[in-house]
Amino acid sequence: MDLDTVRTFVAAADAGRFQEAAAELSLTQQAVSKRIAALERGLGVRLFTRTPRGAELTVDGQAFLPHARELLCAAERAAASVRPGSRPLRVDVLASRSAASSAMRDFHRAHPGTELDVVTLFEIEAAVAAIRSGTLDASFRAVTAPGRPLPEDIAYARVLDEPLQLFTGPAHALATAGSVRLADLAGHRIWMPGVVPGTEWAAYYDDLVAEFGLTIEATGPNFGSDALLETVADTPALATFMGGLTRLVRPEGRGLRCIPVTDPTPVYPHALLWHRDNPHPALPLLRAHLAATTPGYGAPGTWTPPWTAAG
Repeated sequence: MDLDTVRTFVAAADAGRFQEAAAELSLTQQAVSKRIAALERGLGVRLFTRTPRGAELTVDGQAFLPHARELLCAAERAAASVRPGSRPLRVDVLASRSAASSAMRDFHRAHPGTELDVVTLFEIEAAVAAIRSGTLDASFRAVTAPGRPLPEDIAYARVLDEPLQLFTGPAHALATAGSVRLADLAGHRIWMPGVVPGTEWAAYYDDLVAEFGLTIEATGPNFGSDALLETVADTPALATFMGGLTRLVRPEGRGLRCIPVTDPTPVYPHALLWHRDNPHPALPLLRAHLAATTPGYGAPGTWTPPWTAAG
């Protein structure tokens, strides 16, 4: 059913005259008459009776009027649901305790009036597809891994470098170190069951291993950071990397050690991805917030893979 025709019917019913409805809708009286006639033909009934006082609704017109109003209200609700600024800004973060999630929490505290919908997508391909389809406004990722160029309609900006820290148990050989050089970790077992082959973070750690001769083991099930830290705390031969900006729940009573890594400090590069034509008004606000409040990237004495994009 043509909504313009329904809107014309409601205007004529409220005004009681086709001429007044035409003025309200910026139409000619002839155009209003044609629309009403077309609606009557489609419904197979008469909706108005012409009288000396104007146009009066027939019994069928009176029955149709509340449904016509509801049609127009439904159309407005449908349009409002996708109107820029009327729906939450939908942003993807890799995990609920990640640095990206913390950045989104800071943004929400700074802009409490901005509605947010924070989701987690596993693969960068899924995130990019969602951004291109319009079901996602932005995503925090490490770009651009080798062999994975971004489509031309996807924009990005590197917004945050997260320093990695080494965690060990109290009986580990490095447990008493105030800091440790990255090259000195060669020969130590670093256990990271969350590193999944084919992901952008796997590409990051592959380069880290290749450049500094590290041993990173990704075997075993991934039960989350809490279980990983408990195992590391209880196993003298194991260590693990954790992001310095990641919110962690450390096991109590196990003597877990957190050791800064230096010369250089490996940092995980977080970039924000979005569609170049995304009209959501909160997206520029998020980008400006990240540019103003995050520590940035490329600090001296840090390391990232050569493929990491600056944006």
